Amino acid sequence: MSQSTQSNFAWQGRELVTQWKQAQEILDAKGRSVFTERFDYVTPQQGPLTGAIISIKDLFQVEGYKTQAGSVFINKQPALQDAATVALLRKAGASFLGHTNMTELAYSGLGLNPHYGTPDNPINPGRITGGSTSGGAASVALGVADAALGTDTGGSLRIPAAFCGLTGFKPSQQTVSREGCLPLSESLDSIGPIAKTVEECERLWHILSGIPTVDTKENVSSLTFVVPSNFGMNDLDALVEQGFTEALTRLEAAGVVVERRFIAALESYKTLPIWQFSAFECQAFYSKTYDLATADIDPRVASRIVRANTIKSEDFQQTQAARYAFIQQMVEDEPNTVFLLPTVAVVAPKLTDLEENSEYDRVNLLCLRNTSFANVLDGCSVSLPFRFQNEPMGFMLTAGNGMDQQILDLAKKWKRVI
Repeated sequence: MSQSTQSNFAWQGRELVTQWKQAQEILDAKGRSVFTERFDYVTPQQGPLTGAIISIKDLFQVEGYKTQAGSVFINKQPALQDAATVALLRKAGASFLGHTNMTELAYSGLGLNPHYGTPDNPINPGRITGGSTSGGAASVALGVADAALGTDTGGSLRIPAAFCGLTGFKPSQQTVSREGCLPLSESLDSIGPIAKTVEECERLWHILSGIPTVDTKENVSSLTFVVPSNFGMNDLDALVEQGFTEALTRLEAAGVVVERRFIAALESYKTLPIWQFSAFECQAFYSKTYDLATADIDPRVASRIVRANTIKSEDFQQTQAARYAFIQQMVEDEPNTVFLLPTVAVVAPKLTDLEENSEYDRVNLLCLRNTSFANVLDGCSVSLPFRFQNEPMGFMLTAGNGMDQQILDLAKKWKRVI
C-alpha cells in the first residue's frame, strides 16, 4: 500500500499562527524576489492539510488576488474564485502564503525574472533556483512553505527541485485539473507539487487528483529500469555524470537491475521540434487579449514567443501528429519501462554566468533536455534529491501515462539508497 496516509507530516499538530509569523520574518530577512504577492492569513478549514503552508505559483487563481504569471503586462482583476487545484487544497485545510515568483509566462527552465527579480538559491547562494517554478522551490527550500503548487511544461517542477535539494513530481497530465491556471502549452502543461519528501508530494497529488491509494506491489515487480544509451547522458557536467553514476552503483548494489540500452523510439523523439508547442500555444492564448508586440515582456521570453510567427498551422498539426506517433511507439515498445536519468545535465549555474543571451540559451536547453521527455511522452516523472561533492542534484524516474503511483512507490524506496 502507498504510505502517504500513514506518514507523519511536518505540518501535523503545529501551532500554525506561530509558524506563519516565523515564515513572514524569514521572508522579510531572506526572501527577496521569492513572491510576487503575499496573502493575508486566513483561518484554515479542517482536513488532512490543516497546518500546512503552501505557496502558489503565480499562474493559479486565488480568490481575491490577481494572477499575473510573473508579468507586468497582464491586467487581471482579482479572481472571483479559486483555481480547481487551489480549491481542493483549501478544502483539505491548507493555508496559502502567496503567489510565487516565476519565469514570466513560465517560459524558461532557469527561473530568471526582470520584473520581480530572480530568487537566490537558498541552499546554494549566488546560484539560480531553476524554473520556471523558481519562487515555489525557493519558498520550500527556505522553510517558509511545506510545499509549492506549480506547473511543469518541460521540467518546471523538477529542475528547481533538483537545484534546491527538493523533490519535484510531474504527474500524468490528465490526473490534475488545469481549470483556473494560466497555460504555457495546453499540450504539455501538467500541475504538481514541489516538497521536501516523496511522501509529501504523494499526499498532495492524492488530494489534487482524487485518485485513491492503491497497492502497486505487483505492478512494480513487472517493471524494467533503463538508462538510455542514446539520450540524456551526453554533455553532462563532470560532477553530474560522476554523481549520477555513483547513485546508480548504490542502487544496483541494493539489488536493482538496471539496463543500459538503445531505445529506438528516442531517435524519432530527438527529431521533434518540441519548441513549437510552447511558442505556438502560448502566442495563441495570450494574443487573444493582449498585443504581444507592444507588451512589456522579458525580451528573452518575447524572443521565444515570436518564433510562433514562423510556424504554419499545418506544420504544427504535423508536429502534434509526430508526437502522438512517438507516444504510441513508446507504449508498444516500452510499456513497463522506467527511465533513469539525471534530472538536469548541469549543476545550478551562477546567476552572473547567464548575462549573455548565448550562454542563457545554451544552459536553458541543457536544463530542459532530460525533463521535457516526460512531457512530450505524456507521462509522469519524479526528481529525487541527492548530493555529490556537496552539489545538490536530481535523480529522475520517468514512466508512461498512468504509472504515477508506481514511480512514487519506487521513489519512496529508492530515496534511502540514492
